[in-house]
Amino acid sequence: MEKAFDFLREYKDVAFGTVENGRPGLRVFQVMLIKGHTLYFATSPRKDVYRQLMDNPAVEILGMKDNISVRMSGDVKFDVPVDIQKEIYDTNAILSDLYPSYDAMVYCHLDVKGIDYYDLTPRPPLLEHYEL
Repeated sequence: MEKAFDFLREYKDVAFGTVENGRPGLRVFQVMLIKGHTLYFATSPRKDVYRQLMDNPAVEILGMKDNISVRMSGDVKFDVPVDIQKEIYDTNAILSDLYPSYDAMVYCHLDVKGIDYYDLTPRPPLLEHYEL
């Protein structure tokens, strides 16, 4: 299971899937911070994704590089402490290019319920599934 989190520490860009009116919606997000088994994200409170998450917190993410993919699913929560919000803003340079300060954004964390780690390199391919 740890190799799935290690993978996302190195390859931060993920497809981020939400649900609206029973329909899936995808966009690319960056994993802004990982602490233990908690993934943190940031977005604008004006974006559709924020409204979608408020209506339905169910999320699935997928990251892929070369022959390895990592998928995680669960629910997001918006109870991110201010010190973690500031850490995310201060350690991700792209955010200061897009937003004037840390409090111009909303922050959430993914309460991971399921993980799939899939590696096509070995024969047979390796699939590891974890339920938390």
